[in-house]
Amino acid sequence: MSRSPRAVYSEPLPLDLLEPPIRGLILDMDGVLWKETQPIGDLAVVFAAISRRKLAVTVATNNAMKTVAQCRAKLNGFGVDLEPSQIITSAEATADTLAGAFSGGSVFVVGERGLLQALEERGFEAVTDPKTDRSYVAVVVGLDRALTYLSLQKAATLVRAGAPFFATNPDKTFPTPEGLVPGAGAVLAAIAAASGSLPTVIGKPSPLLFQIAATRMQLAPESILVVGDRLETDVAGGQAFGARTALVLTGVSSEAEAQAWTPPPTMVAPSLGALLSP
Repeated sequence: MSRSPRAVYSEPLPLDLLEPPIRGLILDMDGVLWKETQPIGDLAVVFAAISRRKLAVTVATNNAMKTVAQCRAKLNGFGVDLEPSQIITSAEATADTLAGAFSGGSVFVVGERGLLQALEERGFEAVTDPKTDRSYVAVVVGLDRALTYLSLQKAATLVRAGAPFFATNPDKTFPTPEGLVPGAGAVLAAIAAASGSLPTVIGKPSPLLFQIAATRMQLAPESILVVGDRLETDVAGGQAFGARTALVLTGVSSEAEAQAWTPPPTMVAPSLGALLSP
């Protein structure tokens, strides 16, 4: 069945007619499943449709603010029950990356609980107080909604002095019921400008989150559909990974932007529910 990749579809997606067929989904969270406290559609119905199609599913988010347990509890609140192994955050991936590079030590963090806990679980001392005097093995930056100028100053000073610089994700904004608000990328831009250095970015469009998800689902990239709301992270990352991609119009990127994106996503749809619900 041939379909133009630039069209918008509201009917159920014929996953079984694509070649090779789609066997698993990697779903973004913010802008695909919800906007902060508001679900996008009836998620219980959407995930029931995924189950009926016998598709493996993993949710993989650039959002580093929440822990896996908090993400799972939020999904439960919307009627969706996933195992912890089906949830991947950029905080976890960032902490794993640091654990592979350093044998513990103090890390100066601009970020929230999800990132702090992930680092601490892997043996690091996660420091957020800019007045704390330590020898730091790295600086890690995510979104911090309690950000202060002193934290920006401390992070930039450490990076300028030679500390390795990591970022959970480059998202400049993220969607809320009130509209787009500054994301981790906005914080990152300030520190990069002040330090004169660019970070190692762990989250999408880096392939790491997709690689983790594919390994857990035991699927090859070509049998996976990546669904996201942002072209420059979800779609670009999925394409680089070798998966098919779907842009949903419930978050950041627009249909007009999708029309201009090269190469275009495999498909564009009004919502995740429009792709999957009967």
